[in-house]
Amino acid sequence: MPQWIVFILTLLVTLNLVGCAISNKIQTSDRIGDTGWRLVWQEEFDGEELDSSKWRAEVSCWGGGNNERQCYTDRTANIKVEDGVLKLIAKPETFTANMYPEGMTGAPGPKRTQQYTSGKIRTRGLASWTYGRISARIKLPSGLGTWPAFWMMPSEDFYGGWPLSGEIDIMEAVNLGATCESCPGGKFNRTSGALHFGGLPPDNTYLYLHNPEIAELGPWQEWRVYSLEWGEGIIRWFVDGKLFLQITSNMWYTDSSVGNMLPYAPFDRSFYLMLNLAVGGNLAEKNGGGFDPTAFPAEMLVDWVRVEQCSGDLETGRDCMEDLPWNGMPEGPWEGELNK
Repeated sequence: MPQWIVFILTLLVTLNLVGCAISNKIQTSDRIGDTGWRLVWQEEFDGEELDSSKWRAEVSCWGGGNNERQCYTDRTANIKVEDGVLKLIAKPETFTANMYPEGMTGAPGPKRTQQYTSGKIRTRGLASWTYGRISARIKLPSGLGTWPAFWMMPSEDFYGGWPLSGEIDIMEAVNLGATCESCPGGKFNRTSGALHFGGLPPDNTYLYLHNPEIAELGPWQEWRVYSLEWGEGIIRWFVDGKLFLQITSNMWYTDSSVGNMLPYAPFDRSFYLMLNLAVGGNLAEKNGGGFDPTAFPAEMLVDWVRVEQCSGDLETGRDCMEDLPWNGMPEGPWEGELNK
């Protein structure tokens, strides 16, 4: 066979392999670039420290309003970037800092001492979005008292203080791997998604649902992609590309004087991102039967975070949301059941 024919055949095979590799990368990166979604913000954690142009570390000791046991710090002991991975590290140690984080009403407040430290980062004041697909590849910690979360808060209290302006929890998990008599397999082994809304406490409420797809295997110590698709009047939750929760605007509301006449309020405004690893607190301890000090230190690992928006429909985001089968919320409990 002539050498020029061999060269052409080799080139075609090489191009085919490259094309397959690119296709596989798209499929394994949560469909980046597919169905009209356009990547508008990303964090691959490829540096040697947290990128201050994208994230700010929260410093606070107030316990998140949930009786959590940690002070969040901006130290590398609690927030570390190495080998392409963000590590949020919760550890037992006595620490004293200001009660409230920057930007919170009453900040900085008095000093407070806690017996644990951990890490929390947020894009507040740096980046926020209205509608889109938000994803992160995360490996969750295990242990009674661990509470990792990937979530969103409003960039401004347009409709009023929490939760009048809403809260979007893309992923939460508590006590993974710890004994649970009522859980499948006898262990805490589920993540959940939730919306918080309604009136001012005690008239606030929320909707949540556990993801049943991974209950048998357990989500801890395994890399998984947690995603949210958010369009005008509809929000969906996914784990590894599988839909497990869908909430539409007829199920949420706000009691604010501004928003209660608007059809999509409060989830029609811009929200920013947060990642954190809490220690104990109501959701972990009141629903989990206690707290185990031997579960710490613990680490929440994040490989990447990506935000996509609908390139042809920035106004509503709906054009990029595929028609997916959804039979509605299952028979409860899915409202107001968890202590948080």
